[in-house]
Amino acid sequence: MMVSVDEMYDQAIELQQKGDLDGAIQKLHELLETDPNYALAHAALSVFYSKREEHEKAVEHARKVCELEPEDPFSFVALSLICQKAGLIAEAEEAMWHARQAQVAAIQKRHAQ
Repeated sequence: MMVSVDEMYDQAIELQQKGDLDGAIQKLHELLETDPNYALAHAALSVFYSKREEHEKAVEHARKVCELEPEDPFSFVALSLICQKAGLIAEAEEAMWHARQAQVAAIQKRHAQ
């Protein structure tokens, strides 16, 4: 029986919680071979790579989350924090601006309904 991407994600998080960051990262990359647009996997990779101070990879995965979920303010907040850690201050500020724009759009959408 094939393991679903959701199960692979859960396995990766379990590995990370047990302290096996390398195993978790490897499992998430396996998941992305199956579904390259699985936003949660990219989000987790951005955090894990940031923890290892592999900032370039962390930023790359955080950007991918924003690309996949452009209406989610949290994706941009996360990108902003990852960019700050990486010393990319201008990009961090831009990501925070996008987060605010997404929040405003979400509020306007709710009021329009």
